[in-house]
Amino acid sequence: MKRLTLLASLCGPAIAFAQQAQPLSVEKIMRDPKWIGTSPDNIFWGIDGKTIYFNWNPEKSPADSLHAITLTNHKPVKTVPSERSHIQALQSGTLNQARTRLVYTWQGDVWLRDLASGKDTRVTYTSDLESGAEFGFNESRILFRRERNIYSWDPATGATEQMTDFVMGARPPKRSESLSDQDKFLNNQQQELFLVLREKKAQSDAATAYNNNLPKPRSLRSLYLDDRSLNDARMSPDGRFVVYRVFREAMARGTEVPNFVTDNAYTSDLRSRSKVGSAQPSYESFVYDREKDTSFPIRTAQIPGIYDKPDYVKDYPGRDTGKTIRPVIINGPYWSPKGTHAIVHIRAQDNKDRWIMLLDAASGKLTPLDRQRDEAWISGPGISWGSLGWTDEQTCWFQSEATGYSHLYTLNVTNGKKTALTSGKYEVLTAQLSNDNKHFYITTNEVHPGEQHFYRLPVSGGKAERITAMSGANTVSMSPDEKWIAYRYSNSNHPWEMYLQENKAGVPAQQITDKAMSDEFRSYPWREANVITFNARDNQPVYARLYTPEAAKKNGAAVVFVHGAGYLQNAHKWWSNYFREYMFHNLLTDLGYTVLDIDYRGSAGYGRDWRTGIYRHMGGKDLTDQVDGARWLAKQHGIDPKRIGIYGGSYGGFITLMALFTEPDAFAAGAALRSVTDWAHYNHGYTSNILNEPFTDSIAYRRSSPIYYAEGLKGKLLMCHGMVDVNVHFQDIVRLSQRLIELGKDGWELAVYPVEDHGFTEPSSWTDEYKRILKLFENELQRH
Repeated sequence: MKRLTLLASLCGPAIAFAQQAQPLSVEKIMRDPKWIGTSPDNIFWGIDGKTIYFNWNPEKSPADSLHAITLTNHKPVKTVPSERSHIQALQSGTLNQARTRLVYTWQGDVWLRDLASGKDTRVTYTSDLESGAEFGFNESRILFRRERNIYSWDPATGATEQMTDFVMGARPPKRSESLSDQDKFLNNQQQELFLVLREKKAQSDAATAYNNNLPKPRSLRSLYLDDRSLNDARMSPDGRFVVYRVFREAMARGTEVPNFVTDNAYTSDLRSRSKVGSAQPSYESFVYDREKDTSFPIRTAQIPGIYDKPDYVKDYPGRDTGKTIRPVIINGPYWSPKGTHAIVHIRAQDNKDRWIMLLDAASGKLTPLDRQRDEAWISGPGISWGSLGWTDEQTCWFQSEATGYSHLYTLNVTNGKKTALTSGKYEVLTAQLSNDNKHFYITTNEVHPGEQHFYRLPVSGGKAERITAMSGANTVSMSPDEKWIAYRYSNSNHPWEMYLQENKAGVPAQQITDKAMSDEFRSYPWREANVITFNARDNQPVYARLYTPEAAKKNGAAVVFVHGAGYLQNAHKWWSNYFREYMFHNLLTDLGYTVLDIDYRGSAGYGRDWRTGIYRHMGGKDLTDQVDGARWLAKQHGIDPKRIGIYGGSYGGFITLMALFTEPDAFAAGAALRSVTDWAHYNHGYTSNILNEPFTDSIAYRRSSPIYYAEGLKGKLLMCHGMVDVNVHFQDIVRLSQRLIELGKDGWELAVYPVEDHGFTEPSSWTDEYKRILKLFENELQRH
């Protein structure tokens, strides 16, 4: 296979076929994506360290198949279907610290593999479903889960022992053994009067005395869950402690989403989520001390700052003045290699705090190690739910946004010394400790916010050594012995391919797959997205992709695209998940439009301040970034400010609505796809981060929801929505439509898609939607 060392070799195919280019059309772009080609995905190494597996579909079958290469044979081979589940099971197994044995679950049973011999030992053979296999009791036993309980298997004896007895429901009431004076009199009278009863009592007393002298059977404390459910349970390395978390489900009302196009011709209802602000589950964590046979809760009142109230309550004087313990979720514990220490990751359910604390399992005492407080919300790469572990018996590691960017830290739990291993205006996206605990392998966007590279970093800190070289994104899977990396690589106009490389800097990468672009796809000269910056009104640099037409084709009109999800990045140098939109932007550029694709406030990749710039006001800075981008186009690229359109889906649809309702002179037309129209009707997990809850922060919801601003519509508005959308419910767009009707607004239309969820799947739906979008822009943005 040819070795690639220059980026130009990747761009070559598109250039070579440029002379055969055929005009783009919506119908061509929106076909089944298999017409583009096929890219590898989900790369992982076999436990032998010599085989690399990945999903791939070069035959354009209905679904991907698992393929494999080896270090000595790089030609991809499709795996045998009957072996795939076993391959996946092995990949999901757990190694012992010496990396000589692997325990895993397969087909509901537990297996143990000796890596040197390849021999498998079947640990369980039951009709029950076993899961969560791992090493325990200082690696002398195998732990696994059956139903809700932990069991251990001893390889030395072959004995299986139940470690916990979690019981649904409440503890049964104890039966009283004491007799009333009346019952005592009657019992004594019976013994006095009847010989047969005296003889039976003597026999019973003798049997009881005999049984009391027998060895006592092992007792296992029953841990009653009452009206709660078990959420997690973890055993300490020495087997003494079980730390477990329970939750009480909230009685939150869900939404029924009607499905009209069904097999049986009858309308059915799809059960969907509740709305933001609805009752949430509550969590509690406990320690079960098996040695002392006691169970006790981990008291959250001891957490520093647990009573703190968020700053936004100052906008509501007189409300919520009481002192209450904020609900939290405790994750872990994560034990040091020898089990000397345990840390837990604690997150406040109001999203304002993340604590890392030392847990003394014997007492339940928590000792603070690191607190990250954010009056907006806690998030960022490796932070939300904890990327953390141990480098040695005294030193833990974690990520924090303390500097405004997610960086890697170590902390000595005995003396409290914290060390920043990385720093700067970039983010550590992933972190993995090496087998020998001497290095971290990290992925960052240090080179450029729109690039992702793989590095080796000493645990003690210092300069990170960059391993990957090609400009774009590299998603890496490292071999078990850490000598090789297999990774997916792409740039902005070439979809993902797979590469193999020694895990060293400066060595060439070998391309393994070459099917990401079909001949038909190559026949068009796809533009390399030009990542630029412009200054917003607050002088912050905004990153964006810019598509500019040839001077002879330039029509003086422009389209601004708004990506979805809010916290997502699209102004980058790799192949976009918005590949359909990327192709559509090429089509628009061919027609003479200038296209700007903005990473507005709230987008990923730019640190904490950018991420939280939309706190309590979605449709604020995220919208003004779009308006400032439109003005920049007019000033720097000669675009007619009266002929600029805007479009996007999901969060992008929301911004489109806010743009046409609150900045009607900035955009002549807009297409809002699967849009949130009222944030009080979206889900809790996402929305409560940014806007808190409707009944606690109504100000934030009112200024952030398009439905309150519909009277401002002046331009032409196209709205498109799937009718079985279980994410942004179809009800959202129906409510806004009624609002527009009642306001007597003209110039809007709604296109509905009866079989589509939030993410469209049918090429016919994509085609219809984008034909409508193109027609809108052609009719409204061209000179008449």
